[in-house]
Amino acid sequence: MANKGPPRIFSPARRRMARRRMLALQNRPDAPRYLIEDMVEDVIERLDFLRFEPASALVIGDWTGELARNLAARGVKVTAVEPAEGFEEEQPFPFDGFDLIASLGTLDTLNDLPGALIHIRKALAPGGMMIASFLSAGCLPTLRDVMLSADGDQPAARMHPAVDVRSGGQLLQRTLFADPVIDQRPLRVSFRSLDRLVGDLRAQGCGNVLADHAPALGKQALERAREAFAAAGEDGRTVEKFEILTLSGWKR
Repeated sequence: MANKGPPRIFSPARRRMARRRMLALQNRPDAPRYLIEDMVEDVIERLDFLRFEPASALVIGDWTGELARNLAARGVKVTAVEPAEGFEEEQPFPFDGFDLIASLGTLDTLNDLPGALIHIRKALAPGGMMIASFLSAGCLPTLRDVMLSADGDQPAARMHPAVDVRSGGQLLQRTLFADPVIDQRPLRVSFRSLDRLVGDLRAQGCGNVLADHAPALGKQALERAREAFAAAGEDGRTVEKFEILTLSGWKR
C-alpha cells in the first residue's frame, strides 16, 4: 500500500500568505509583537540558565531579528530563515552542523510536525540543541467559546487543532531527542474588542490557515460574536489567554 503521508490539516499556501500578511502589517508603528517577544526572551533565558554557548545557530521564524542580534552579539554565527520567504520546514534542510536551532512560532501549523522535528535534529551538530516554541492546546479559550456562540446550531471549523504537553513529549521521544524538556506557559492579554483581538492575531501570523476553512461570519453572527466577547470581560476589557509550548532537546 502506498504511503499517503500526513493528513492535510493546514494549507501551506494559506500559511505562507498569512505570514506574508504578518510581515506587511508589522511595518505599522503600533504592530503587536508580544508573542514573538515572549518566545525570544524565553530562548535567551534558557541559554543563560544552561550556560550554553553555541558557535553556530539557525533561527527559524523570528521576523523581528532580535534573537539573531542577541546571538550575534555573543559571537555566534547566525543563519536566519523565514517560511514566508520560501524556507520549507517539512523538507530536509539545505544546511546542517548547527549547535543551536531555535524555531519560533512556526511548528504549530505544519501538517508533518514529526517530519519537521526530524529535519531539525538532522541539521544539528552532535551535541547540538533545539528550542522550539509555538502556540499550543488551551490557546484562545474565550475566542473558541465566542465562535461557537456565533455559529449557533451549525458550528464550523474556525480554530486550529493544537499540540498539548503530553503529545509534545511523545513527539520528542519519537524523533529521538535526548534529555527532552517540555513545558507550557500562559500569556494573558486584555482587549477592548473582538476586532482588536482578531487584528492582533493577523498581525502576528496567527490567522486561520486550515485547509478546509469555514466561510466568513455573516453580519448577524459577527455581531453575536462581538457581544459574546464583550460579555466575557468586565470594565470594557476582555482577557484572552495564549498558551506557549516549548520543546527542547539535544542531539547526542
